Amino acid sequence: MLSRLYIAHASDIAARMLGGEMMIMSPRDSTLFTLNETASAIWQAADGATPLEEIVEKNVCAAFDVERDAALRDARELVEQLADHGVLLISEAPIP
Repeated sequence: MLSRLYIAHASDIAARMLGGEMMIMSPRDSTLFTLNETASAIWQAADGATPLEEIVEKNVCAAFDVERDAALRDARELVEQLADHGVLLISEAPIP
């Protein structure tokens, strides 16, 4: 089983909700991300204290009628991509 992951926003990013999608600018390389409604739900719940698995169950599976394992796999891929660009922090322990 994969370890529990916690996610939080990086402190120096620019993010705005526009028409149901979250727009995020990476400070590292000026990459602009447009998150769809599902990815935006994960982004908005990224508080550093709630495990990704719980975020997916409460904010994705319940709202979008998607299978848990597939949603969690997609969420892990998303947060890893965003972390690679410096817009999300990932940790195996809660992030203060």
